[in-house]
Amino acid sequence: MIRHEFRFSDDRKLSWYEVGQGHPLVLLHGWSMSAAVFSELAEQLQQDFRLLIPDLPGHGLSSPAQEYSLSAIAADLAEWITAVEDQPVCLVGWSLGGMLAMELARKPAVKLERMVLIGTTPCFTMSDDWLLGLPTAQVKAMARNLGRHFEATLSDFFTLAFAGEDLSKERLRVIRNFAVRQSSLPDQTAAQALLLLLGEQDQRGVLTDISQPTLVIHGALDQITPIAAGHQLAETLASGSIVELDGVGHATFLSRPEEVASLIREFC
Repeated sequence: MIRHEFRFSDDRKLSWYEVGQGHPLVLLHGWSMSAAVFSELAEQLQQDFRLLIPDLPGHGLSSPAQEYSLSAIAADLAEWITAVEDQPVCLVGWSLGGMLAMELARKPAVKLERMVLIGTTPCFTMSDDWLLGLPTAQVKAMARNLGRHFEATLSDFFTLAFAGEDLSKERLRVIRNFAVRQSSLPDQTAAQALLLLLGEQDQRGVLTDISQPTLVIHGALDQITPIAAGHQLAETLASGSIVELDGVGHATFLSRPEEVASLIREFC
């Protein structure tokens, strides 16, 4: 992959990677990760698409954000997308990246044809009228642990993405090597701010405003964004559909890269 840098007017940097040729496909990673998490998936898709893969603000080699809100980060991403690609794009977002994709779908400046949302939820934490998320206390405890044991907390969260799966230790080692160890750790302030953002995220009220055809890919064993949330997301979107993958958790594209690549290829 070829690395590029995009500079905002305030001199902040967005690091992004490009590989392949064809129709533009933007990949947005999840919390605490980087563009490196898509290394294997990119190999599967580069013959069919021009892949544009950014490090989100405060992750990888990208500068921290000015403001950690879905709207502000999506505005940065919209500025970058419209600067580097003038053709309509297909947008793939995983977890936090999927939440940002939904925010981008509402920004008219971005020519967005289709979306694929992987392990994405319209509301990350539980509330009185939403039981399909993580307990608020669990998210707050994770935020506290980030300040005390930063690397260990990130590692525990990554492990949770594969909970219940029948993956060999060797396969998990391979995934960690390219998905985690190829990149630097996220900025600690950014990681904490975005975790608090996840705790407050609620996009249920905007789903019917998203008109783009959307494919939801969700693991049946997902313990971070429950499968029921994925079904609710697909059912509420104006043009949504869902593929449920048995035997896998939150990171379906890491557990079954060929299958997820095939789904993306067919849909986009």
